[in-house]
Amino acid sequence: MTSPDTRPDASPGTAADGAARPEDPRDEAPQFVLPLVVRIEKDAPPARTDALETAARAVLTLLSDARAATGADGVDGEWARAVRDWQDARIRKVVRRARGAEWRKASALPGITVTGERAEVRVFPPVPLDGWPKELVKLQVSGTDLDDPEPPAPLTGPAGPVLWLNPELEMSAGKTMAQAGHGAQLAWWGLDEAARRAWRESGFALTVRTADPERWAGLTTSGLPVVRDAGFTEIAPGSCTVVADHPALRVRQYDL
Repeated sequence: MTSPDTRPDASPGTAADGAARPEDPRDEAPQFVLPLVVRIEKDAPPARTDALETAARAVLTLLSDARAATGADGVDGEWARAVRDWQDARIRKVVRRARGAEWRKASALPGITVTGERAEVRVFPPVPLDGWPKELVKLQVSGTDLDDPEPPAPLTGPAGPVLWLNPELEMSAGKTMAQAGHGAQLAWWGLDEAARRAWRESGFALTVRTADPERWAGLTTSGLPVVRDAGFTEIAPGSCTVVADHPALRVRQYDL
C-alpha cells in the first residue's frame, strides 16, 4: 500500500482509524499519528461545531497540500514520506489544545493553520507515535470540550458535503474533532480528481451535524464511507462514529 488511492479503505463503505479486525496487517507497520492543535483561549473558546468543521478542513488541507504529495516529476514533497508511512498503518489523529505562548510555539513548527468562524486549528505532518515534537508533547489531550452557544442551524435544501455524527455516542470535543477528520479523509479518498479539485476550490466547504436516530440507521447502510473507531480512547472498538456524505459519492453509488 503506497498511496491512499490504492488502499482498500479508499472505497465508500469502509473504515478509518483502524477498524477492529483481528491480525490487521497495518499493526505490523511503524505507527504514526497526525497531530492537530486547536486554539482554546480562556476568554474566547470556539464553538464546538465550528471547531469540528475546522478540524475536518484542516485534515483535507494537509492531504491536498503539494508538500504531502509526489509531484508529476516523481519528486516527493517534504511531507510525502511521512504521510505515506502514516497512511500505511493505523490512521491515527490526536487533537491537543493550546493557548497563549503554547499556541505561538506550536504555530512556529511546520504545519498549516486553518481558521473557521472563530476556531483555529493547526495540523502538522505525521510524526511517530512516540516521537512528538517537544512543543506539542506538553500540550493537554484529555478533557478538551467545547459547547455550541446555540444549536447548529438545520440543513435545508440539497446539502453539500456533510459529516454525520453518531447520535448515540458521547465523545469529547477533541475526540469528535479527530473523528470528523477521519470522515473527511475517507470522503477525500473516495473522490476522483475532478471532485477533489472542486472541493479544494470551494475551500473544502463542509458541514458537521449529529444525525437523528432514524437517519443514522440508513446512513450506516447507504454505501457511504463509515468511520469505525479502533477503540484506543473513550469508546468501544468498532463503534461507528461518522458517515461521510459528499454529493459526488452519492452519485457514485448509483454508478457502481
